[in-house]
Amino acid sequence: MSELRADTITASNGTGPVTLTKQSAAKAFVSFGGTGTISSNKSLNISSLTDNGTGDYTTNISSAMDSADYIVQTSARDISGGTNLVMASPNYSRTFTASVSNVWTAFAGASSKTLHDASQIEKTIHGDLA
Repeated sequence: MSELRADTITASNGTGPVTLTKQSAAKAFVSFGGTGTISSNKSLNISSLTDNGTGDYTTNISSAMDSADYIVQTSARDISGGTNLVMASPNYSRTFTASVSNVWTAFAGASSKTLHDASQIEKTIHGDLA
C-alpha cells in the first residue's frame, strides 16, 4: 500500500497553490431527526444542533466558512409512515454567520406553511472554508 503525505501542494510553476477546477465537495453536512430530542445521524464539520422550537433548527459549523455567503441545501421528510409532505428551507429570518446557519421545516402545500418537526432533515453546505 502507498501513502502520500504533504503539507503544501503548489502549482507546477511553483508560485502558488494548485487551482482545483471541476472539483467541489460539501464543506459540511448533517442528517438528523427533528422530533423529540434532536440528534445527528451522520455529519461532517457540524459541532452541534439546536432545536429552537417547532420546525426551527440551528446548526453550528465546526470549521467556519470564509463568510456568511455560502450555499445551503436542505430537504426534509416524515419517515413515520404518514402522508404529510414536508418542505425544508434555510431560515433567513435568523442571522447566518460563517459558523452558524438555520433551517426550518413546514408542511408543504398548506397555504399558511405551518411549521412542523420533520422526522428526517438533511442539510448540505457548499462554499469556501476560512
